[in-house]
Amino acid sequence: MAILKSKDIAKMNEKEINSKIKDLRMELIKGQVNANKGGKLKTREIKRTIARLHTFNRLNQMSVEDKGSEKGSLKKK
Repeated sequence: MAILKSKDIAKMNEKEINSKIKDLRMELIKGQVNANKGGKLKTREIKRTIARLHTFNRLNQMSVEDKGSEKGSLKKK
């Protein structure tokens, strides 16, 4: 698994982010099973990447909501 950097995640759209989260969750489960068998575990790294993806997803949703509310309101000076 390659570590996703913030600038790479910023280029993704919501659908790609959700897909990557699903993939990483499956990898996390597989890693935990392998760890119980004595394999190498990268749980911390995977969890951090999932959290980073969720953060970017939330920020993207907030920016879309802000753009929608700005268009609907007229500000008088």
